[in-house]
Amino acid sequence: MTVETGPEAQPEAPRQTSLSTAAARNLASTTKSAPQMQEITSRWLLRVLPWVETKGGAYRVNRRLTYTVGDGQIEFVQDGANVRVIPRELGELALLRGFEDVEVLTAIANRCVQRDFRAGEVLAERRAHAEQIHLIAHGRVSQIAVGKYGAEISDDVLADGDHFGEDALLDSDATWDRTITAETAGTLLTLSRADFASVLSTTPSLQAHTEQFRSLPHQRQNKHGEAEIAMSAGHTGEPELPGAFVDYELRPREYELSVAQTVLRIHTRVADLYNGPMNQTEEQLRLTIEALRERQEHELINNREFGLLHNAAFKQRIQSHSGLPTPDDLDDLLSRRRGTKLFLAHPRAIAAIGREFNARGLYPDHVDLGGQQVPAWRGVPILPCSKIPISKGNTSSILAMRTGEENQGVVGLRQTGLPEEYEPGLSVRFMGISEQAIISYLVSTYYSAAILVPDALGVLENVQIGRRNG
Repeated sequence: MTVETGPEAQPEAPRQTSLSTAAARNLASTTKSAPQMQEITSRWLLRVLPWVETKGGAYRVNRRLTYTVGDGQIEFVQDGANVRVIPRELGELALLRGFEDVEVLTAIANRCVQRDFRAGEVLAERRAHAEQIHLIAHGRVSQIAVGKYGAEISDDVLADGDHFGEDALLDSDATWDRTITAETAGTLLTLSRADFASVLSTTPSLQAHTEQFRSLPHQRQNKHGEAEIAMSAGHTGEPELPGAFVDYELRPREYELSVAQTVLRIHTRVADLYNGPMNQTEEQLRLTIEALRERQEHELINNREFGLLHNAAFKQRIQSHSGLPTPDDLDDLLSRRRGTKLFLAHPRAIAAIGREFNARGLYPDHVDLGGQQVPAWRGVPILPCSKIPISKGNTSSILAMRTGEENQGVVGLRQTGLPEEYEPGLSVRFMGISEQAIISYLVSTYYSAAILVPDALGVLENVQIGRRNG
């Protein structure tokens, strides 16, 4: 096959890798402003987060020993659209608490069947026969029970990590004591009594465990799941006092610093000829740093390894009662932690908060934060952050956090004193001049975030930010 060429065929122009002289000339004549950038936001999170010096590039969070098994929350792993339960997490079920045979737990986990559900679907009907346990991997469901006087009442909302129907695994006469309906679309895993029985029948150790699990002595814990510190109070005389020590986690989590980098390229002709009255290198660098800081804040919110949205503890994730962000919802967030320092929400979520306040005849307070008046609820500032995502369903999340090491809160991590440091935790390193006369600078910033104790951060999820109809 031949390829025809003609006078109209032109070689592809090389891709531009640095500022052109035509653009640079705009900073070298007439009365002008400095280059402007629409991407710049207030970046309140970077401003209010206390930054901890992180030498060695890693930060270890030491905590009191917490018994993960028994807190009622189950964790899953996701492979694309497929979801699996982590075998050891089955120890969250009271029936399997303390059972350590990973091979048997894996066999049970492999028998869990994935099921996707839609909003409004009835997952369990009150008084119907119960034959399986349901593990909620993602989504939100509501529970309707019958109260003391026969009227239907709303019970707790269940969401990611929760489960229901555990009695059905051993009790062939079990029935649902409430109606459970999906409020959002989601995914759950089901384990039937028949599948559990098939594993049970071939495993003597599991048989012995299920026969005795209710009478087994349990490690004492406080309400947060931490190992309890033995003590005595209110005694008289000379009773023997309990001995105590504060146990620690044996494998504390370590946060490694992440990095955002880019290579800034400037042609020597631009740097030589168009540096007056504005320094081209400084202006290019200023805008590049602004973009890196925007990316840094985005990662602190959304990164799956250390981002605040993905690392909030399950017990600190709550659902809005009505879907809209009401004062009651903000109070629920506040009540789950001491010393809340700030709320963080998307600007559209803040507008929705304002509408709900107005609908109730309330007007939020304002507090002074760094010389700027910002809205607040019960003295806690409500700060905008456009990096918090908005889903296709027009819902978002609102974060509430306590900050600082001294308060066992949320902290930012960075390392200062870097080679050729330009700002704290950000370096600009000269990489040389290419054969095309392009000057290159490597611009790097290192950062991460750590949640020192689980209740330092709370999230109000699935907040509807659209307007009411009517």
